[in-house]
Amino acid sequence: MSAEEVPPVQTRPIQRSILYAGSRAAIGGVLDSLEAAGWNLIFFSRVEEILPSLDKVQPAAGILAFDEKDLLHRSQEILHMIAQTQHLRWIALTPKESLAHLGVRQLIGNGFYDYHTTPADAGRLLVILGHAAGMAEIAQEAAYIADGEVTQHSEEEMVGSSVQMQRIYQDIRKVAGTDAPVLVTGESGTGKELAAHAIHERSSRRNGPFVAVNCGALPASLIQSELFGHEKGSFTGAHERKIGRIESAHGGTLFLDEIGDLPLELQVNLLRFLQDQSIHRIGGREEIRVDVRILAATHVNLEDAVRAGSFRQDLYYRLNVLQVKMPPLRERDGDIPLLAQYVFRRFADERGQRVRGFSEEAMQIMSAYAWPGNIREMINRVRRAMVMCEKILITAGDLGLERRKNSRASVSLGEARDQAECDAIKSALAQNMGCVTRAAEQLRISRVSLYRLMEKHHIGTTAQKMDSGGRKT
Repeated sequence: MSAEEVPPVQTRPIQRSILYAGSRAAIGGVLDSLEAAGWNLIFFSRVEEILPSLDKVQPAAGILAFDEKDLLHRSQEILHMIAQTQHLRWIALTPKESLAHLGVRQLIGNGFYDYHTTPADAGRLLVILGHAAGMAEIAQEAAYIADGEVTQHSEEEMVGSSVQMQRIYQDIRKVAGTDAPVLVTGESGTGKELAAHAIHERSSRRNGPFVAVNCGALPASLIQSELFGHEKGSFTGAHERKIGRIESAHGGTLFLDEIGDLPLELQVNLLRFLQDQSIHRIGGREEIRVDVRILAATHVNLEDAVRAGSFRQDLYYRLNVLQVKMPPLRERDGDIPLLAQYVFRRFADERGQRVRGFSEEAMQIMSAYAWPGNIREMINRVRRAMVMCEKILITAGDLGLERRKNSRASVSLGEARDQAECDAIKSALAQNMGCVTRAAEQLRISRVSLYRLMEKHHIGTTAQKMDSGGRKT
């Protein structure tokens, strides 16, 4: 794996086209406004004509315009077609009185991204289409990542395009070029082992072994034998020679996860190995030279552990030559929708047949949620929701993230307003793939005002600025 700069995500451009099936009269009053905004409608008279057309065009959204009778008569046909268009967001356009019918409400709730009642209102419909197009872009990018077509995530499936993750990618490239020890820090579930894998894969030792040891998962009585090995007959139960993890990593990388849990008496042995690059198996007299690079990780503050006397200061300085600090998920601006879609695609074989994505409400609540368990929690929640969801789109309830679970501690009115403002901006940027122009349109403020608010709340975006036509500037 080369160490050149990681290229930006490349996906096929989604056209500003809308697949439209149903009554032309329902859309006729706003057709000029849609075309003036840059949308091109492709008309179909029957639902079954839609799927074959996708070989020639990749639209941004779809609109189905049927009355109550047609919706109910064609419900299974419509749901089948929606389930076959994985990355397309569908909008139902129907008379308001149709919503009084339970069957229509269930069909819309189970299969559609959003709905709009007739007579159509150009302003509201344009906002819905903008949201749908943004979600389609996120879904398409996640699909390309899952299919291995994006080189950015060759670093052991590290997924993210936020400012925070771009810094991590840069740090990994820098530390990979040396054999010095690296300490990877961060909260539980932030992907510390993935970072260690990425460092190994970009290093000169990539063809050697990568040996991982969880220092917190092994009984204290076995850690020394696991790390250093033992000779036959060195203690009761040692029926044969055992090669330790350090020795088995010769020529490669040894990853010591949760190094803060290593007992003090073994910290001395590890320090001696780091100084001499040699070990003695338990019960052996032979000095064994080992060529191995040490990567360590911890979720605890080792400086505090040193002050508390539970971790040796000299070992800390030996391990902390270089450091990579993994950011918590809540601080990775815009990465939550991308990660959710990636997890959805990665575990696609576990989902129910009807499940095809996330509802807009689910995405918004996920973006606002604090994720105390970080990526590990997201994977667990999404996988569970994929199995348990009874509709086509996963809801916040399926994820166990109802609004009541996102309540915050008591704050002042000003703090609550600032937090709501910050959450709304992050959500809009995430839904629009970091495009400031589209996010500003969604929030119904000027682009200048949005930049000012982003600066106020210290919100960054790595996305290239685009004009309203989607062209890079």
